Amino acid sequence: MGALCCRPTVIDFEGDVNLFHFILLRCVGKGAFGKVRVVQHKQTRDLYALKYINKAKCVKMKAVANIIQERRLLEEIDHPFVVNMRYAFQDDENCFFVLDLMLGGDLRFHLERLGSLSEETVRFYVAELASALSFLHEKRIMHRDIKPDNILLDERGHAHLTDFNIAVHFSERRMLTGVAGSMAYMAPEILTKRGYTYPIDWWSLGVCAYELIFGRRPFRGRTNTALTQSISKDTLRFPENAESKCSKDGMRAIKGFLDRDPWKRLACSPKGESMEEIQQHPWFAGIDWETLTRKELTSPFVPDSKKANFDASHELEELLLEDNPLKAKQRKDRDISTLSAEMRQMEEQFTIYDFRQMHRRSYYPHNQQIVSTMTATSSTGGMVASRPVTPAISGDMDGPVRMPSADGITEVGVPLSAIHSDDGHIHGVDEHEMSEKVEPVHAQ
Repeated sequence: MGALCCRPTVIDFEGDVNLFHFILLRCVGKGAFGKVRVVQHKQTRDLYALKYINKAKCVKMKAVANIIQERRLLEEIDHPFVVNMRYAFQDDENCFFVLDLMLGGDLRFHLERLGSLSEETVRFYVAELASALSFLHEKRIMHRDIKPDNILLDERGHAHLTDFNIAVHFSERRMLTGVAGSMAYMAPEILTKRGYTYPIDWWSLGVCAYELIFGRRPFRGRTNTALTQSISKDTLRFPENAESKCSKDGMRAIKGFLDRDPWKRLACSPKGESMEEIQQHPWFAGIDWETLTRKELTSPFVPDSKKANFDASHELEELLLEDNPLKAKQRKDRDISTLSAEMRQMEEQFTIYDFRQMHRRSYYPHNQQIVSTMTATSSTGGMVASRPVTPAISGDMDGPVRMPSADGITEVGVPLSAIHSDDGHIHGVDEHEMSEKVEPVHAQ
């Protein structure tokens, strides 16, 4: 009888994807009400990053709409330089995103370790990210939070955009006014609250390029007011030793991205020919763009595959301190009409996705904004890899400023060797590290 009770669950790989399809490996990140684990698909043996979000905590943090919007946007996206969603599903307790696993860490980690990167390396990353941004903008998607923390490297050193928690569809017919993003990387038109659209992403990319090459940001301030003033008014200046680190063509490209007129910004021609502008700029001369898109160009910088950037204590905490550690469970047969409105919304709208069996589809222009059933009041935290964070903030003009990361999780780049060993660490966000007091509400 005991043997029958302990008989393993039969896995139906032809049916709907669920947690039984995966081997749970290391816990590598922790947020306000979710975690990130490395997982391996039992049938294909492929490795992924599993981001899971506790439903009850999600409801408590008033972040249901964020989760659903991120899930829908990720279904639309499949690009070589994006951290793509491969599966999505839920059980009675959690919502799950199964994402591409990046083995090389994020650019914030490498910037903190190295101080700066070579112009050749940054040019390579900007080219790859420009390809991703052009793709997103063609789909009428703004990322709104481009920064080194949200750029992950694979094991060969190729750059990928991640964290679409405050990404949003845009329309030429309507400018957005919600303050969204990470302040140091925000375009001036966001801060002036006069309306903005996709050129904000190119500004943020320019800030990243400057910071990665020179090891400092182009606009700085000790307070939010001072930083806003700097971004909005200060003349763009390069360090005294700039010419020893960056060519004139490189500095011209950065100046182009950091033009305060959105429509004069590099890659922001009203004609909508962003990639043509990038490809024709002298800084990118000599790049074979088709080869680059196929990831056949060799990256000037290859991460050390023997080092990790997460704290093994997350795994220990999962084993020793977690009251309800993650494990695959059969779903209960229950009447969803008995659930709260928020729980019912997740049940109905956080739908299954399996990239092997389903075509990607766009929800645009239908259901652009997901209406939350609750109003936010509480604050949320986040996790970062071995470095201070630049927290993302977002809010409507008439509402509270907010931390948009509905799950409180930053995607974590994990070296392959670190799946079964530990090196490096992740720490929580201290209040003094945050540029603003922020509160979560549903995305604009």
